[in-house]
Amino acid sequence: MEFFIEIIEFLLQAVILLGVFLIAVAGVFAISQRRRDGSDDGTVEARLLNDRYEEQQEPIRAVVEEPFATKARMKEKKRADKQKKKEAKNAAKTESNGTVESGRPRTFVLDFDGDIQASQVEQLREEISAILPLAKSADEVLVRVESGGGVVHGYGLAASQLLRVKEAGIPLTVSVDKVAASGGYMMACVADTIIAAPFAIVGSIGVVAQLPNFHRLLKKNDIDFELHTAGEYKRTLTVFGENTEKAREKFQSDIDDVHELFKRFVAEHREVVTIEEVSTGEYWFGQRALEKRLIDRLCTSDSYLMEKSLDRDLVEVRYRARRSWQEKLGLAAAHVLDRCVKRIMKTEQDQRFL
Repeated sequence: MEFFIEIIEFLLQAVILLGVFLIAVAGVFAISQRRRDGSDDGTVEARLLNDRYEEQQEPIRAVVEEPFATKARMKEKKRADKQKKKEAKNAAKTESNGTVESGRPRTFVLDFDGDIQASQVEQLREEISAILPLAKSADEVLVRVESGGGVVHGYGLAASQLLRVKEAGIPLTVSVDKVAASGGYMMACVADTIIAAPFAIVGSIGVVAQLPNFHRLLKKNDIDFELHTAGEYKRTLTVFGENTEKAREKFQSDIDDVHELFKRFVAEHREVVTIEEVSTGEYWFGQRALEKRLIDRLCTSDSYLMEKSLDRDLVEVRYRARRSWQEKLGLAAAHVLDRCVKRIMKTEQDQRFL
């Protein structure tokens, strides 16, 4: 009886997973169709994190401070705000005459939460395009990267978007609180400064590719599979066809070539590392990554921003795409599916995508 219950549970899980997959495909198709039609009319939003930090501190101050101390602090704050506005106004006037830049330097804060397809690269593109015309050389862009990697072309484009910041002469910092492995590190390595939490996962400079093959199962059941191509290497390894040793060698050659390009990219943008030592596909925790010079400093993004808030304006920038309910449902399903796949593949290899 228990055996049948387990079978029923398995079938229910399979049906649910299939349903989630179909919803995700429908949502992604709807989004791609919108992009082809040129109707993706999202907006860029920004907020000042300095004010947010102040608001978060107020409830605690109200409890721990004496009334006279609160009164004195509020009085001083009003005076400082008034002086700040006056200085900004005067600086803006002098800037209009071409003499100085106005206001305090700014740190623009972006988030990149990467999936296997690096789908957030579209948002990153819009956010950087909004920042660059306004950023000055005294400003900074901080990107909080969280990704275990994914497809080569997706993360290659994401890294190229970050390179736009450096090419514009704006200092670029990447922060890693949890993981920036494989494609995630491809993004991080282009930064002027990389900071990471002590136990953040960093590295995994390697390439992995895998696929099942059902040829023997089809052959056993007298099922033929035909694949017609023009070009010797239009297809190498296949899921249903019979794979040859020559196809395997070509497939491995392609992976080796991608790995070589990855190594060169890291070596070019992160000259302080010994590339042969860190390009084995291994990953390291933040403390070890610092020893390998994969990062520059052990620090969380929160600590870093608190430091910068003392003498900089922290501007958090987000691109919000306008989605229909079908697209929102599809994206949610895709996120669930991505989490399920990662859970199934939860082995030592799961961080080694590129």
